Amino acid sequence: MKPLYTTVCIILGIALLPISGGFYTLVRIIVTIGAVAATIQNSSNGINIWSIIYGGMAILFNPIIPVYLHDKGAWVMIDIIAIILFIIQIVRNK
Repeated sequence: MKPLYTTVCIILGIALLPISGGFYTLVRIIVTIGAVAATIQNSSNGINIWSIIYGGMAILFNPIIPVYLHDKGAWVMIDIIAIILFIIQIVRNK
């Protein structure tokens, strides 16, 4: 799972740059896949705070029913927090 989480971090880092809107759909898909994987990995011993956090992230980034904040600044903060959470996931699961 480490390569998946690393890829998610890289994609989220790129999303911090001013890029066209079509790229953000790809970001949503990749982050959702990573968040669902982290949710499943963290809930293997039952529901805990980490599975809830990554489950919420999967809902927030999902491309099927997208959440529109209409504020790039808010998404920048969310992306940074998501990067930190995925780095924590990488470190926790060495």
